[in-house]
Amino acid sequence: LSRMSIRSCTTKAAQIDNVLEQLRQHVLNLKNKGTLVQDTSAYKKQLLAENDKLKKQVEDLKRQLTDVEAMNGRKQIFTPAAGKHVNSVESKQTKAQPAAAPPATPKTTAPDTKENKKKAAKKQQAKPAQPPANQLPVDVSRLDMRVGFIRNAKLHPDADGLYLEQIDCGEQEPRQVISGLVKHIPLEEMQERPCVVLCNLKPAKMRGIMSHAMVMCASTPEKVEILAPPSDSKPGDKVSVEGFTGTPDQQLNPKKKVFEAIQPDFLVSPEGHALYKGVQWKINGQFVTAPSMRGCGIK
Repeated sequence: LSRMSIRSCTTKAAQIDNVLEQLRQHVLNLKNKGTLVQDTSAYKKQLLAENDKLKKQVEDLKRQLTDVEAMNGRKQIFTPAAGKHVNSVESKQTKAQPAAAPPATPKTTAPDTKENKKKAAKKQQAKPAQPPANQLPVDVSRLDMRVGFIRNAKLHPDADGLYLEQIDCGEQEPRQVISGLVKHIPLEEMQERPCVVLCNLKPAKMRGIMSHAMVMCASTPEKVEILAPPSDSKPGDKVSVEGFTGTPDQQLNPKKKVFEAIQPDFLVSPEGHALYKGVQWKINGQFVTAPSMRGCGIK
């Protein structure tokens, strides 16, 4: 072999030996790492201990840095949320003062005028408040009782015991009224006759037909007869009872049971006069009477 060939082989051999040595070192390293991985608990403890040592060193360095910066005039600010010191160079500028609120402008009161004086006088002379409905006295003055005139009557188409009447109560149109009088008063006696009517009951449907008032009658379980107004009265004339001068309700509230509370004090006297708590009913100063019944109730 020539010298050049020998030299080239020697160089290649040296390179191969170098590569083999590197591989050998690499295998040893892998073996060492495998040992460390197997002893994981010891490895973790070692890491934790080193970590604590590093933390202490960092804290010491921070304290030293803080002291040095404080000596150099840098203000130290501690933020509780983050748990860290934040360095900030103290500003030489003064803090901005909050803007002063503009002075409140005093309210100007309008000079007293005639109109203002009139308004004040009206307020002082305000009408007294009307008492609520539940505070009104429960007496006969709450009832709107008037003279009525039965123009005609007929049997109710769907009820054998009821009459269907058209009654003039002094209004533009007669009222349709249903009465349970079939068993007590013949149909021919229900035609064209005066009566006394309670007009402020709430309208009620009776067997499919609305009734808008109630005919007042002297009544016992055995007998019923229609009360008679004075002979010279006319439809729409009001019934009054001395000592009870309130204003009738526009419409009685059936839930309040006003009529039911008043009715037990209605009575026909031995003279045949209609009474409320012993006081006669009157129309234009004359008595309301029962034709023949005495000492009975009124419904």
